[in-house]
Amino acid sequence: MTIYFAIVFFMFGTVFGSFFNVVGLRVPKGMMFESERSYCPSCSHQLRACELIPVLSYVIQRGKCRNCRVRISPMYPFIESVTGLLFASAFLYFGLHLELITALLLISMLMIVWVTDLSYMIIPDKVLLFFLPFFLIMRVLSPLEPWYDALIGAVVGFVVLAGIILVSKGGMGGGDMKLFAVLGIVLGWKATLLTLFLASLLGAVIGGIILLIQQADRKQPIPFGPYIIVAALISYFYSEEIFSLYVLLF
Repeated sequence: MTIYFAIVFFMFGTVFGSFFNVVGLRVPKGMMFESERSYCPSCSHQLRACELIPVLSYVIQRGKCRNCRVRISPMYPFIESVTGLLFASAFLYFGLHLELITALLLISMLMIVWVTDLSYMIIPDKVLLFFLPFFLIMRVLSPLEPWYDALIGAVVGFVVLAGIILVSKGGMGGGDMKLFAVLGIVLGWKATLLTLFLASLLGAVIGGIILLIQQADRKQPIPFGPYIIVAALISYFYSEEIFSLYVLLF
């Protein structure tokens, strides 16, 4: 039965992932409800039901639009498959527990942010403000220990990032700061600081490799959102294990 539910969560996750792609691409342009149906951004061909099957349609069409044959961004199946895997993983981790709702909300927000930050290098306030009240409600229904850790986490996330922005004179964006404030509500202050550490580490290592391989312009800004997302997910699911390991080692 557990495997059955995990498969169901995976399938629902891929469907939601397809929707998150649309949200992430349309919200920054202010055109979320401009068109009810999805369409090819190159030829405006409205996609039929058979072209909207998460992951599978991309594979069948060999990554190209059926109408104009322009290559479809691999970000679409990536977000769909990753969202599916994360939904299934959240179920396997929490089971049918109240915290599972928080996990699914967190994954949903982060997947949308991934799309917006990679596509436009922005983290829209609309996305964060949409999820904020849900996180507040869930932290009342499923509080951290102690309960006020969520409030401290929000303050720490906002203040620390604001300090970094001031010191670095814009080295990080205001969207990152607001994202950390929202994450603080979900994670608590310790896991929020762990997220910042892991995101910085990932950014330094992976960003350095990208600059080395592509020989990109060092002044060209690199989206920090994906590193925050990966770090936040690691902290959310494994912060206790990481802190326990730290205590054992030091």
